[in-house]
Amino acid sequence: MAQLLVLSSAPGGSAVLPALELLSHRVRQIPAEPAQLVNAPSADVVFIDARIDLVGAKSLCKILTTTGMEAPLVLVVTEGGLTAVSTDWGVDDVVLVGAGPAEIDARIRLAMGRRSAEQVSSRISTSGITIDESSYSAKVHGKPLDLTYKEFQLLHFFATHPSRVFTREQLLSEVWGYDYFGGTRTVDVHVRRLRAKLGDLEQLIGTVRNVGYRFNVYEDDQPPVPAPST
Repeated sequence: MAQLLVLSSAPGGSAVLPALELLSHRVRQIPAEPAQLVNAPSADVVFIDARIDLVGAKSLCKILTTTGMEAPLVLVVTEGGLTAVSTDWGVDDVVLVGAGPAEIDARIRLAMGRRSAEQVSSRISTSGITIDESSYSAKVHGKPLDLTYKEFQLLHFFATHPSRVFTREQLLSEVWGYDYFGGTRTVDVHVRRLRAKLGDLEQLIGTVRNVGYRFNVYEDDQPPVPAPST
């Protein structure tokens, strides 16, 4: 049983999808207004009513996607409204207002499954480090790392190219871009800062003498435990 949130500006609180009443999911309907989203209840799937106001529905969809809504968005439209929907709406699925309970239930399951798969695929876990591509964040042994955007990009690049050696020039091109006019010294500075933030996992970014750097991957995906100081 899923928790569903319906956003609708229809007067009188009429049912947006009548077939939902025939399913066992928990349904909460609130006005489709940006101010209502601040205290909106959590949901597994969000349905957006676009039966009447397509322009307002599109605007609401963009607000939800830009503010980081994690639940999949399903647009409810009439058959005529289908012609107005495109990829720039940012929705996960579209359902006709007259859809039956079996179809709606299937779309709910599929939307939740796809979103779960996307969230899993956006995370990289290796050698004690977890990188979340969707939120541009990283953790070491579950503890958040305070990284700048460029430090995150550098760590992400290393982690997605394990064991491969890169010269400073290659890193500068791949992470900073071809149009960056700074010298390779900036790579050394960022590597040094990144190592300092990795703490006891600083050895994950290895130095290859006279060549550059590489991301070390350890057997069983576990970095060696540092020897106790004497």
